[in-house]
Amino acid sequence: MELWHIRGGRRLSGSCRVQGSKNATLPILAASLALPRRSELEGVPGLRDVDAALEILRLLGCRICREGDSVQIDSGGLSGREVPRELMLKMRSSVIFMGALLARCGEARLSLPGGCRLGKRPIDLHLMALRALGAEIREEGDRIECRSRGLRGAQIRFPFPSVGATENAMLAACGAQGETRIFGAAREPEIVALQDYLCALGAEVSGAGTDCITVGAVRKTASAPFRIPSDRIAAATLACAVGSAGGSAELKNVDPAHFSTVLHFLNQAGCDIITKQRAVTVCAPGRLRAVGPVVTAPYPGFPTDAQPVLMAALLRAEGDSTITETIFENRYRQVEELRRLGAQIELQGRRALIHGVERLHAGRLRATDLRGGASMVVAALSADGETVVADEGHITRGYENLDGALARLGAEIRVENDG
Repeated sequence: MELWHIRGGRRLSGSCRVQGSKNATLPILAASLALPRRSELEGVPGLRDVDAALEILRLLGCRICREGDSVQIDSGGLSGREVPRELMLKMRSSVIFMGALLARCGEARLSLPGGCRLGKRPIDLHLMALRALGAEIREEGDRIECRSRGLRGAQIRFPFPSVGATENAMLAACGAQGETRIFGAAREPEIVALQDYLCALGAEVSGAGTDCITVGAVRKTASAPFRIPSDRIAAATLACAVGSAGGSAELKNVDPAHFSTVLHFLNQAGCDIITKQRAVTVCAPGRLRAVGPVVTAPYPGFPTDAQPVLMAALLRAEGDSTITETIFENRYRQVEELRRLGAQIELQGRRALIHGVERLHAGRLRATDLRGGASMVVAALSADGETVVADEGHITRGYENLDGALARLGAEIRVENDG
């Protein structure tokens, strides 16, 4: 158990560098299995989910060498076909290994993935896409077995732009004969990063960033160097932290376009936003103004992962703000904990009405999930006194040294291990 001690009331200032993207790194690590290649990845964040993915790669026979934020992968000696249940339960993104193993081996065995409990996150679209490519899939309880006598190119049509299903379809299609076209594809920047990495491995992939992706032939390459893009949700979290605490801070190693919807609402709340090619400066007044309506949506809409941290930044805003969550039905798990700080949040189904209060007080909170835990840290920055957030490891699944980044900006924050 980690205990996050945050003493609120200190304005933030200075600059910090934003970590590499968790949501780009995990599918890229899985993609290293799809073709027998050597890869060198730079900018890999030090996260629990990344550690779990590297453990899966080693178990399957890959050679891994990690030094700082650099990871070298040699998947030429791939020998395994099965991801054990205990590793699948460590992270939601583990399901992405299904498409990569099918592409490389024509076989994959795994169980339903773990991760944060945000409500139903079925993998029906993943399985539909793999079946369209010729995979035979058998489900028994939480166990899934996939086999193929030869994947073939197909037209895949998603009724909803699922990020994970799009990634699995792209990976499996790398092992298919003929061209695959994916309609209704997710458009997130992480999909573009996966396309760029697959192209570096020798695959012909185009269209990422639009709703139609094409996967074609594979050419031979010896190795593939690649840099992980910055984490837009970590950047959004730090921007909301500045909005919550007040002050002015520069976030480096970011693409402002990737979290522009978050910056839009912070600007609407009274923050000055100064963007450069690879940096954003957020200047926040002492107290924000209410915003809304905020509605989560697939990219390029407002990201569901940023909803909890924006909510935290708006707790002391003047007026009433509204947020509607359309992606996950259980994404408001942080609300009850935030109320312990004196926040006034009214839930009406998928809609949250935030009545801004003049002051928040310190409290003892328990992190409910990855982004919910981050929202409690953000809220504590503007609360009177010292708040303690007890966390069973949720926050470090997605944030690399979040306490260090906030401390560099002037926050009074420390994390201790309570055993």
